[in-house]
Amino acid sequence: MSNRATPQFPAIRLPQFEKEPLPPVMLARLKHKASAEPVDPVQATIAALEKSKRLAALKPGARVAITCGSRGIQSKPTVVKTAVAWLKKKGYVPFAVPTMGSHGGAVAEGQVKLLAELGFTPETLGCPIEATMEVKQLGVTLHGLPVFFDANAAKADAVLVVNRIKSHTSFDREVESGLTKMVAIGLGKAQGARFVHRLGTVGYAEVIPEWARIAIANSPIAYGIGIVENAQKKPVVIAGAEPEDFYATDARLLSLAKSFIPRLPFDHMDVLVIEQMGKNISGVGMDPAVTGRFDIRYLPNPPKPVINKLVLLGVTPEAQGNAIGLGAADYITKSVADELDLYAMYMNACTSTFTERVRIPPVMADDKAALQAAVGTSWRMDGENAKLCIARSTLHLDQILISPSLAEDLGDRGEVMSDPSPIRFDNNGRLESRCPH
Repeated sequence: MSNRATPQFPAIRLPQFEKEPLPPVMLARLKHKASAEPVDPVQATIAALEKSKRLAALKPGARVAITCGSRGIQSKPTVVKTAVAWLKKKGYVPFAVPTMGSHGGAVAEGQVKLLAELGFTPETLGCPIEATMEVKQLGVTLHGLPVFFDANAAKADAVLVVNRIKSHTSFDREVESGLTKMVAIGLGKAQGARFVHRLGTVGYAEVIPEWARIAIANSPIAYGIGIVENAQKKPVVIAGAEPEDFYATDARLLSLAKSFIPRLPFDHMDVLVIEQMGKNISGVGMDPAVTGRFDIRYLPNPPKPVINKLVLLGVTPEAQGNAIGLGAADYITKSVADELDLYAMYMNACTSTFTERVRIPPVMADDKAALQAAVGTSWRMDGENAKLCIARSTLHLDQILISPSLAEDLGDRGEVMSDPSPIRFDNNGRLESRCPH
């Protein structure tokens, strides 16, 4: 994007850590909460759509907007593609709209590019994508905030809201991420996201539900499809909801969704190494439910897990340099820092108002230097016995690498699959001991 702002950092190696010993690691497979068998996303989507009253009442040729957000939801491309085919079969004219607040640099072309990275293109969906950052005002909340709505969606005959129902990345409440949030922050575009977030926790707890009610009453929103995924990111529920039932549907399915969140089975780690973060993984790059680091100044972090030092080694290509959530790490590498898009990060953070999430931690020359610095500052005298864990991301926790001292804490929550072996790096200091994909 034309506004991209990428910094360049020096290759810093601190001499006191160059001989810091690292513990060996072994492969472990974790045992997550069992769930019901995944549903067939095609059949479940069709079954949900067949229950819609408003969609069924549309006239042939009606234009139907479908929401496409910025999260990497494994089944959502299939759900949207199936919905497109179903709508066409009914004689309607579907089109997709980016619904991702200020993501993608808060510009239409950036959001289209981000959708493509997530598997949403006109070719894959079978319908055009109509992207704009223009909005229409639909009303005003009790806090005096104007209620905005995607201009293209507002002109449609109907809007189909599709989103995953899950926990939010900041704090608990009755409704978190789901259909209600998609109406307020997704269809509200960048301006809507800025206004909702401007009031901080009040915006989340009070404004979003009211905003959604106003938008539903004054827009062509016709139906919603909520997706609940298990720990393996397979859909276990694909539920349809009439607009007036969005909030109740979100509340009903949120507790189920939370029961499937994968977590690391450790109360304490000296060092946690995350291979990749990104907005396609979590709204703040690394899921706070895994790291234990919400890091909102006046709100306490959960009592566990306690992680003395957190190291980040990469950002997903899908994030396009937006590493919001970086501030939760204690160390990153030069390769991470040199790929940051500060404009996208600052736009996202300032829109959300949680600017601490884009603070840049100490930048080390390479992976090896970052791991040695983390172990050397993890409040242990014996680095070779540190409780260290390497995870592919906070989303991919089926198989991890753990040190022998951490394996002692695994109990029946996982199974060790290999003998300990030294942590390996290539000649450029890049970590070679990585989690299986």
